[in-house]
Amino acid sequence: MNAILHPQMHLHKVELKPKDYKTDAPSFWCAGCGHYGVLTGLLRALAEIGIDQNYLVNVSGIGCSSRLPYFVNSYKMHTLHGRAGPVATGVQLARPDLSVVITGGDGDGFSIGGGHMPHLARKNVNMIYILMDNHVYGLTKGQCSPTSRPEMQTTTTPYGGVEEPLDPIMYMLTYGATYVAQAFAGNVKLASQLIKDGMEHKGFAFVNLLSQCPSFNNIDTAQTFKDACEQLPDDHDASDLGAAMNAVRAAKQACRIPTGLIYRTERPTLDQRMAKLVENVGGHKDYDLRKIIDLARP
Repeated sequence: MNAILHPQMHLHKVELKPKDYKTDAPSFWCAGCGHYGVLTGLLRALAEIGIDQNYLVNVSGIGCSSRLPYFVNSYKMHTLHGRAGPVATGVQLARPDLSVVITGGDGDGFSIGGGHMPHLARKNVNMIYILMDNHVYGLTKGQCSPTSRPEMQTTTTPYGGVEEPLDPIMYMLTYGATYVAQAFAGNVKLASQLIKDGMEHKGFAFVNLLSQCPSFNNIDTAQTFKDACEQLPDDHDASDLGAAMNAVRAAKQACRIPTGLIYRTERPTLDQRMAKLVENVGGHKDYDLRKIIDLARP
């Protein structure tokens, strides 16, 4: 299935190198952090697409991963913990000509922000969510996150966890994301390709990047992620939701992590539906409330 490019990617295409999208802000991630690979992958994707920085918005919440916008030469919003999704949705609806990128972590996205994730997916907001999944809270010094393994001993689970970890991929497949992909952050080539394809996708794209935390997660190391990741076979049908879910289940049963494009489909985006609604009621100014109510009825 061919991706449908965002309109602004045609109208405002520029020729820049990855370094041109990098700010002069000094990095403050720990040495060996997987987030460096995520940043490199994003910068490469931006250069390959040729997005004009004046039409790029990078939104984040709170956490080590949410610091990423500091390093991207774009408009940016560092929002409240877990609230990157609603803010980014507002940006996209107000300015559908912009490329909107959310960057955040497993704690920010699936703990305090977890209630927003289903609605980003089901509404099919036209943007990409790059989630850096390190299975721990890094910024606040090593607490258990929604994706932490039960055997992890953290500051909040010193004897191990009592909860099953959340599976971000199955979560997003279940709630209707139209583009779902996964990679190890250390595999920059694959990560960059998935980010690029996700940004070119028309609809809500979710890319889960497994990113090691050398300071607070001594179980899921870079080598652990690298050894566990297994790219989906060439004959994987990414247009089949059932096949996507089965592939994830099979990999999990084999203690493997599926990587690559897991699922992609197309359906109207939220901004397209909103524009159609406005058109049906005759524009923003002189609309008839009763007509809107009639349109909303099944």
